[in-house]
Amino acid sequence: MSVPARRPPLARMHRVMTAEEIDTAISLLEREMVDLQLRYRDLFSYANAWAVRYDAIVADVPDDRLDAVKQRLNRIGVRWGVAAGVRMTGQFPALKVPA
Repeated sequence: MSVPARRPPLARMHRVMTAEEIDTAISLLEREMVDLQLRYRDLFSYANAWAVRYDAIVADVPDDRLDAVKQRLNRIGVRWGVAAGVRMTGQFPALKVPA
């Protein structure tokens, strides 16, 4: 009777993306957000679609870039209303108004 081979942890089953591949994946996700919002009309489905794409990108990011990539993805998520955070909308005058 043979002993089945142990499967490696899921984290090791993913390939590691290069910096260029990470930038491309994030850019594609950002361009896809309009379509996701139109395709998934209820908030749960929309947020779930976002989470699936977020997890797919994060799974292939090297450990040394993980925090920066998560921050970038979170900013996109905040902008599109699928991540917790505050959207800043305001004007920053180019010239100071004299008092």
